[in-house]
Amino acid sequence: MPFSSEDWGAIRLTLELATVVTALLLLVGTPIAWWLARTRSWLKGPVGAVVALPLVLPPTVLGFYLLLAMGPNGPVGALTESLGLGRLPFTFAGLVVASVFYSMPFVVQPLQNAFEALGERPLEAAATLRAGPLDTFFSVAVPLARPGFLTAAILGFAHTVGEFGVVLMIGGNIPERTRVVSVQIYDHVEAMEYGQAHVLAAGMVIFAFVVLLGLYTLNPTRRRA
Repeated sequence: MPFSSEDWGAIRLTLELATVVTALLLLVGTPIAWWLARTRSWLKGPVGAVVALPLVLPPTVLGFYLLLAMGPNGPVGALTESLGLGRLPFTFAGLVVASVFYSMPFVVQPLQNAFEALGERPLEAAATLRAGPLDTFFSVAVPLARPGFLTAAILGFAHTVGEFGVVLMIGGNIPERTRVVSVQIYDHVEAMEYGQAHVLAAGMVIFAFVVLLGLYTLNPTRRRA
């Protein structure tokens, strides 16, 4: 059974969302992971716990509080309104913000593990060659942590593709604007269109298998393990 036009719209939107969110997570998550890997501050525990909260919180709980924060009476909603940006709920931008929060640990934790695995010796060697902190980070830490970046990008992308609770709470179910693949499958089931639901769900299963296969075969660190 071929995909309908609505199915293709949901697939396109999902891939667009996952791409944007993964890029933002790598940009935002890298300095957080570097700080968590290097700091000895007492704040490491609380910050790490906040980053990892989406791993244990039900998606609807996170989505509910994000909806309140981004609503007209919330601090984020008031800020976006004052800046003339409108409201984030039920928009693609709102999906991006919610997905960044929800997928954060799937990017930060692999990067933190990769940075911690570097040890002190490469960084000390760079310091003896008079490399500055930024030069050391981009010339030494980032290349050596490349497997961690690969893992983080794959997990962040895949987790964003598979979201349901958070995106439904924040984005609703608007075709071509906020209806992603997971919500489209739900709609097919609600309408008892099990054939279309099966096609999309099977595609998600294949996608998940390919992602995990690539993660465990292409990542040299996991191969050695």
